[in-house]
Amino acid sequence: MLCVSARTALDGFTLDVDFEVQRGSCLALAGPSGAGKSTILRVIAGIARPDHGRVLLDDRTWLDTTARIDLPPEARRVGYVFQHYALFDHLSAWQNVAYPLRGMGAAERRSRAIALLDRFGIAALADARPERLSGGERQRVAVARALAREPDALLLDEPLSALDARTRSGAARELLHTLAEADVPSILVTHDFTEAALLGDSVAIIDAGRVIQRGAPEQLAAAPASAFVADFAGAVVLTGTAAPGEAGLTVVDLDGGGRLTSVDGAAGPVAVAVFPWEITLVVGPPRASGSAQNGITARITSLTAIGNRVRVGLEAGQPFVAEITSASVEGLGLVVGGEVTAAFKATATRLVPR
Repeated sequence: MLCVSARTALDGFTLDVDFEVQRGSCLALAGPSGAGKSTILRVIAGIARPDHGRVLLDDRTWLDTTARIDLPPEARRVGYVFQHYALFDHLSAWQNVAYPLRGMGAAERRSRAIALLDRFGIAALADARPERLSGGERQRVAVARALAREPDALLLDEPLSALDARTRSGAARELLHTLAEADVPSILVTHDFTEAALLGDSVAIIDAGRVIQRGAPEQLAAAPASAFVADFAGAVVLTGTAAPGEAGLTVVDLDGGGRLTSVDGAAGPVAVAVFPWEITLVVGPPRASGSAQNGITARITSLTAIGNRVRVGLEAGQPFVAEITSASVEGLGLVVGGEVTAAFKATATRLVPR
């Protein structure tokens, strides 16, 4: 288990965090730019030293400012994926991956590097330099390099931010698979709640150096601790099991009960993502629609006002949230404890393997 506590003065605020990450689990640190997320990674890696803090991995102490223990980065066995990957332009892909493998012979370093590149499906590009690689290929090289030393912890700083929209979805799926296989504590930094929800086993929302709320992404979306968290957590994430349905649609049996359809193809365990503003609330059964329509009977658990909008916390075997206008809340007579049907189109229902 990775245990982190740090308190240090930053520009305009004080970073003050204390959290744990279990082996084989990924914590997504999500929040706006400048909230202190990347500083936390640097403290763990030994690149930055806080005014006060401790970093422990199992029974090993990497940092303890009170005991004056501060292991250098090379002694911490951390795999670090930087925001723009920080690949060496003058080195080939395999040489970038092999760079941390000091103490090995040249042949062994090349063999291990190419094996890692093969794991990510890009062994054929082993001799290519970064300038010849696509954004997704550079990301895979960076992740392979981070895993080369068989790290005790994996740190990822905005790993998808340098990718274009076309590349991001596939890269996210590959990264999700890598995190599941790594079997080490992983911490991922992002400013995108949807990305955090898809990649993190749990999400910690950070603002001005403090963790405002931590939990499963669906819990944060359905029961935000503040208007800030409610506004930041922009995606609903449900879990279930997918199977082929009729007319080319995919049917998803939700964990906890209920069934959805999606135009996305998938089979097996999936995460279902839909934006709260794409959900319509109906008192009574859903109205007929000319397109494939999902309808979930749910109980209202919370009503959180954000300006002229209201985020409606819902429970239907899993917590989730819809976002409608204040006028709609009044017109429908919505109250905590009431029952509604949450309706949204199959075309708005996105599926991601988990």
